[in-house]
This record gives sequence, structure tokens and C-alpha cells, in this order.
Amino acid sequence: ARRGGGTLGMSASPPALPPALPPGGDPAAPRSLSLLRAMIDALDRDLLQIVARRMALVAEVAAYKRAHGLPVRDAAREREVLAARAHDAEALGLPPGEVESIFRLLLRASRDQQAALRAGVPPDDEPRTVAVVGGHGRLGRVMAALFGELGHRVLVVDRDTALGGAEAAAVADVTIVSVPIEVTEAVIREVGPHVPAHGVLMDVTSIKEAPVAAMLAATAARGASVVGTHPMFGPSVHTLQGQRVVVCPGRGEGWRAWVAAAFAARGLVVTETTPAAHDRAMAVVQVLTHFQTQAMGVTLARLGVPLAETLRFTSPAYLLELYVAARHFAQSPALYGSIEMRNPRTGEVTAAFQDAARELAEVIAHGDQARFEALFAEVHAFFGSFTAEALEQSSYLIDRIVERA
Repeated sequence: ARRGGGTLGMSASPPALPPALPPGGDPAAPRSLSLLRAMIDALDRDLLQIVARRMALVAEVAAYKRAHGLPVRDAAREREVLAARAHDAEALGLPPGEVESIFRLLLRASRDQQAALRAGVPPDDEPRTVAVVGGHGRLGRVMAALFGELGHRVLVVDRDTALGGAEAAAVADVTIVSVPIEVTEAVIREVGPHVPAHGVLMDVTSIKEAPVAAMLAATAARGASVVGTHPMFGPSVHTLQGQRVVVCPGRGEGWRAWVAAAFAARGLVVTETTPAAHDRAMAVVQVLTHFQTQAMGVTLARLGVPLAETLRFTSPAYLLELYVAARHFAQSPALYGSIEMRNPRTGEVTAAFQDAARELAEVIAHGDQARFEALFAEVHAFFGSFTAEALEQSSYLIDRIVERA
């Protein structure tokens, strides 16, 4: 539209809208709180209607992507949308950062819907038979749902099912072992010999060297394919979009590519590596993280200071640490124990943690500010350019926590 010789768009300041008034209302009279809230509720319903219309268009996008073999996520398009909406928000006098956050959630919901509609699945991808051994476990249910939503036939095997693991593996194209770490290798030895030559055996454990070696040995007679996987998320996540999964090749390039493509089609970010490199990384990503969280939790429990007392004085950063610790100890000690006790590099990591803790304690006890600053400089240099991202993202998380506290 043209007005006054200029182009009126979202990049220009929009004209001020007159305040809404009830029929016969007096512009000078203040409106009641109940009326204002009713008007806001009406606008919120309008927003929901618009979101519903947007999601209907997303469904059409999903159909187009599937027909043309396009992936669910288009990172360049998302960056373009976020930048445009932030710009539009600023032109309307709205906080661009908050509006960007809203649209990030909308984009995530859009990706989730597209994935559920199998947007990333090639139209010629034939349905497979997928057996999930341990399919009634929490992660097993996630795997069963994931492959079911991709259009595959899913056989669920567990201790309470009539169908056994060996029987299911014999008729499946894909056999997934999703059982506790401590019995994974035993189950692999049970079902592996029954996986047909054309099929693939895969696991979902948090360590990879020993399970992949066990799968290779158990399938050697028939030569079935082997793929090790590690979903880097818990079964309680609200969405799979953007969650990471590690894929370790064992035997059979075709099935490795198929597994990676299936995960990507459901919105997961796939990282491929070797079993040894995976376990080395997990010694830091999981073992070190869990160990320091556990050390903090045990310390808090034994200090004798009531939790409620500390919460009266909490900072957002302390509250975030408490959330992580409390979440950790609310989950399975059997799972965390297996992750930490079975990683081949756990001893190296825990020893390094104890050395660092002793050094810090010594520096603080002696009031050695120079050494303290030297340690700060050492770690700051290690983080390097990641520091800027850490400041931005942690500030975002802290803002969200303050809002909900």
C-alpha cells in the first residue's frame, strides 16, 4: 500500500490504533479491570485461531516436503523468519527478543508437526518391521513410538509379552535392544544370532565400545548389519525436535544410512562417530557432569543447612543448579550408576575432578588471589569464543526461571 508517497509495511511505524470501546462508551471514562481482561481474553482467542491457521499451512508444507524429498528442518529459512519477525516486532514497538522467543516455540511446534506427518520420509521408503526388545521400558516406548510414527510395523518385546526376543528378531528387519546397561550384552547374545542376514541389530545404551563389539560377535555367523546408537535425551522430553542422537557404525553401510535418515526424519540431530570416540566424549559429557552434580547433591544433604533456608536467599544461578541436582536425584540410580561405572575412562575423569577440587580448596584456604585469578584465566581461555554463547544462552535460561519462579 502507498501512503503519503512512502511504502507502508512492517518495516515502517504503523499508524496508532484507536482504543476499543464498548457501544456507547465514553472515551474519557476508564475501563474496568474486568472489561480489560475480557478484551485481552478475546484477543488471545484470536491469536490461537491464527496459530491454528498457521499450523494448517504447516501441514501443507509437510506434504510438499515429503513429495519432494526435502528435510523437515530448513535452518536458513528459520533464521530468515526469526530475523524478520524481530524486525517487525521492533517496528511495532514490541520487544524483539521476546517476540523472537515466541516464534522459536512456534517453529519448534511446526517442525514437530511436520515430523509427525512424516515430512522427512522419502515417498518411496518402504515400511519395515522393527522389533523393540525392552519396548515397555521408558526409552523403549520412545523408540517404538518413533519408528511407528515413521510408518513402520513395530513388534514390542518385553518380560511381560508372549513374544520373545529371539522370535521377534528372526522376523524383523530392524531389531533394537533397549534394556538396562547391565543386561544389554546378555540380551544381545540372546537375540543377535537370530537377526537375518538382510537385517540390522542396534542398541540404545549410553556406552558404545562393549555393546557394539558384542553385537558384531553375536551376528557374525549370518553377517547381519550392526549399528550402535545413543539417544542423548531422556524419555521425559516434550519433543524430539533438536534432540541429539549419536550413531556409531558397526557393520553394513546401507543400514547405517537408513538408521541415521530415520532419526533425522523425526527431527533428531544425528552425530556420527566411532564407539571409542563416543565413550571418550561421554566420559566428559555424562560421567563428569553427573559426578559433579552428585558431589554437589551429597554436599548439600550433609552440610546441615535446610534447603528451604537457602531458597529464601536464592539467586537465579543457584536455583538453576538446584533444579539440575534435584532432577538428577529424582531419577534412577541404577541408570546413572551403570553410565559412570561402565565407562572405560571414568577413573581418569573422576581423578581429574578430585585433583581440581583439591587445588581450588587449597587456593581458597590460603587466600591466594593470584593463583585464583590464574585458574580463572586458564579456564576462560579454554572456553574461548564459546563464552559469548554461554553468556547469552544462560541469561535466557535465567530469565525464564525468574519468570516462572
